[in-house]
Amino acid sequence: MSSRLRIVLALGSAQTLAWGSTYYLPAILAEPMAGELGISTGNVFAAFSLALIVTAILGPLSGKRIDHHGGRDVLALSSVIFAVGLAMLGFANGPLMLWVGWLVIGIGMALGLYESAFSTLTGIYGRDARGAITGITLLAGFASTVCWPISGWLNAEFGWRATCLTWAGAHLLLGLPLNRLLIPVGVQSAPTPAEQAQANGRSGTGLTMALLAFVFAATWFTSTAMAAHLPRLLQESGLSAAAAIGIAALVGPAQVGARCLEFVLLQRFHPLISARLAAIAHPIGAAGVMLAGAPATTAFVLLHGGGNGILTIAKGTLPLAIFGPHGYGLRQGLLMVPARFAQAFSPLVFALLIDDFGTRALWLSAGLGVLAYAALTFLQRRAHGLA
Repeated sequence: MSSRLRIVLALGSAQTLAWGSTYYLPAILAEPMAGELGISTGNVFAAFSLALIVTAILGPLSGKRIDHHGGRDVLALSSVIFAVGLAMLGFANGPLMLWVGWLVIGIGMALGLYESAFSTLTGIYGRDARGAITGITLLAGFASTVCWPISGWLNAEFGWRATCLTWAGAHLLLGLPLNRLLIPVGVQSAPTPAEQAQANGRSGTGLTMALLAFVFAATWFTSTAMAAHLPRLLQESGLSAAAAIGIAALVGPAQVGARCLEFVLLQRFHPLISARLAAIAHPIGAAGVMLAGAPATTAFVLLHGGGNGILTIAKGTLPLAIFGPHGYGLRQGLLMVPARFAQAFSPLVFALLIDDFGTRALWLSAGLGVLAYAALTFLQRRAHGLA
């Protein structure tokens, strides 16, 4: 097995576990957690929001660490922290321990999700990391498809506590060896004086960073809202609970299909082109659900999943294509600070909107998608103007 393929398979599998057992967990376990602990579902989602705020604060520090020392040890540490946080959830006897458990998971998310994985690959491969970034997202795109049914089955058979403890064990037995034993250190050499001068002299860097930060914040607000509420949102359109979960699980295959398209075809073009196509996909699908209801839900999920799949890649490839590999980890962390705060409030905001407006809550996510498309269009035209 080639070194690159081994790294992609190992890191992609570890990312599937990391996303499926943390980011996608509240969609299945928030209600049983709240019911047994005697708190509202909103309280559980608020604790999840705390985790995302912690991730936003610590993300730049994690990226800077990877820039200077490589990502292997950071990713390995995240596996241990994920296990501790999930174990705390499994043994929680009240709201306080639940909140502390999610806080610990937030630390793990700052160290162990896509930003760290992308930075690790950039440290190993430099400007040639785009293919490897696409590769790990191909695998991790199945996180919801694989982990939602597993979490649902474990919860139904053994309860939510056992579900959390099972995922904690998986991080120690699977995630930790994958991250620590199969990933090289990988650190980019310092930029040459010419490269540093070019970076320092690049005009419009602040505006480009601001626009990219807005795009990531807008699209990840929507991504988090759908991850937390998609089954419920589909039920609001008229589907049964079983049908809603079944259709929601199509997000994973849609993400992977779109990433295959990116890998085979769109990789030949600048990532701004694929990012624009992806940004407009969710608004088109959302319009269908708001106009037609349940019959349009499958198309909506496929469009949302496909767009989200490519946007996840763009989050890693756009900064690399525009700014280069030097200082990539820190830049990624800074770009994602607004996105993480948007994510932190997204589950609560969207829960309230669904309570009051049902599927019409999609007007918000659709509007954000249109604005992201406009920002990316401006960046692409500006790039052509500077070329």
